[in-house]
Amino acid sequence: MTEKFTDRLPLSRTGLDRACEQRADAEFLPTLLTDPATRVLWLHGGNAPVRHGALQFAGADSLQYDDAAQEGAEPRLVVYLGRTAQSHVVLAVARPDESVERLGEFIAGGGPVPAGESLQWLGLRDVAATLSPVDSGTFVEAVAIANWHEKHAFCPRCGAKTVVTQSGWVRECTQDQSQHFPRTDPAVIVAITDHEDRILLGANAAWGGTRYSVLAGFVEPGESLEAAVVREIHEEAGVWVTDVTYKGSQPWPFPASLMLGFTAKATSQEVKADGEEILSVKWFSREELARAVEEGGMGIPSSVSIARALIDDWYGGPVPEPKVLEN
Repeated sequence: MTEKFTDRLPLSRTGLDRACEQRADAEFLPTLLTDPATRVLWLHGGNAPVRHGALQFAGADSLQYDDAAQEGAEPRLVVYLGRTAQSHVVLAVARPDESVERLGEFIAGGGPVPAGESLQWLGLRDVAATLSPVDSGTFVEAVAIANWHEKHAFCPRCGAKTVVTQSGWVRECTQDQSQHFPRTDPAVIVAITDHEDRILLGANAAWGGTRYSVLAGFVEPGESLEAAVVREIHEEAGVWVTDVTYKGSQPWPFPASLMLGFTAKATSQEVKADGEEILSVKWFSREELARAVEEGGMGIPSSVSIARALIDDWYGGPVPEPKVLEN
């Protein structure tokens, strides 16, 4: 069976029914928090508990524990994530000074984590590629909505505080009662090839000039995705492209992007990096790219990203990993 491009996108997998039609019911989430069958995914500093290659969930009783609460402290963020055939799932975001060891006891069922079964608090980029579709989709949703809440505690219209409503999917201004909904920033990311079927990769200044990737950029207001592709590539690499073709999308909640993957054909082989955001752009044949990566002369994006999926799709399979010298 031929692998589809979207099969290469671990952050695009999902298995939860978000049950958005129930969020507005004011009693929906409070009722779930008293149900012993409800599962709670805790986030602490953006990390989630993982054991044996799977997310670990606590019961609703874990929400009763709070060793870090101070008088006047903000309540913990609790958001409804969705349901499986077996249970409802909610997100709980721990305060920075809460004890992960104590939370781990709730996750382990009320006692210490069994010896030899280490509970790790890991980030999305660390484990997404190895999680099940349900776990991966749940983790992505949790990180994305938690990031949005962190940056929207105040009303953008008047500056007043906002409060969480509708099961965690709306923030309402305490001054003018305006409602504010989660937003996602669309960005295009493009695998560009020339008439020799070489791929164009660039080294972003933020990576120190040693890691190369396909080019990407945010969509501007009033701009189509296709127009954004043409504009961004010309800005960053000095080349015009045609035959812009959509491949697939992947959420990238760092903090709030949706990456929309494309391929395109360069009208010329003459390229020039902008020198600011992109330090260098180069054409690579499959043999040249494999050799550069294997020899450790350059890095490429990790397998959790749509950037790597676009590169591997062009390559015809996974690009060989760097060779490790054995002692």
